[in-house]
Amino acid sequence: MKKINVHEAKTHLSHYLDEVEHGETVLVCRRNQPIAELRPLAAHRHKPRAIGLAKGKFTVPATFFEDLPDETLAAFQGSAT
Repeated sequence: MKKINVHEAKTHLSHYLDEVEHGETVLVCRRNQPIAELRPLAAHRHKPRAIGLAKGKFTVPATFFEDLPDETLAAFQGSAT
């Protein structure tokens, strides 16, 4: 991890962004106190996730499809007392 001051970060930002792209982490300091960290983002997924990965891991209970109680409906509509 590299430590740099704010002035150096402003002056050579493109250089440090290139280093971050290659996996380096850069700690930006003001008066030797860390204030920010530049680090690479997680790699972007190139293929979509498969559908149905949680199939069979849970079931929706029948009560899920029942009407909500009147008090709950009133709360959603802003008329709850």
